[in-house]
Amino acid sequence: MTKADLVEAVHTKVGFSKKESADIVEMVFDTMKETLEHGEKIKISGFGNFEVRDKRARVGRNPQTGEVIEISARRVLTFKPSQVLKSALNGEDDGSGQPTSGD
Repeated sequence: MTKADLVEAVHTKVGFSKKESADIVEMVFDTMKETLEHGEKIKISGFGNFEVRDKRARVGRNPQTGEVIEISARRVLTFKPSQVLKSALNGEDDGSGQPTSGD
């Protein structure tokens, strides 16, 4: 799914104009980006958590040449899905919030 697909979904389901839908989707992504840039977590109930983690510098190896190289310190974005999302992806939720029988 692309950003354009999200805009189309907002347009279809909510009924805003395409321009308004695009502005809303863009605003949500901008807010998420700014929050993560400040090192804050984003917790979306029923979906999951986004978190920025700091990785320290380390020594690695080029797999083709075996040459030792330093991998610089950096920040990485991690996502941990909620149990609700995991259950939905695995077909364990029938919409009632209860697992389906057949487990």
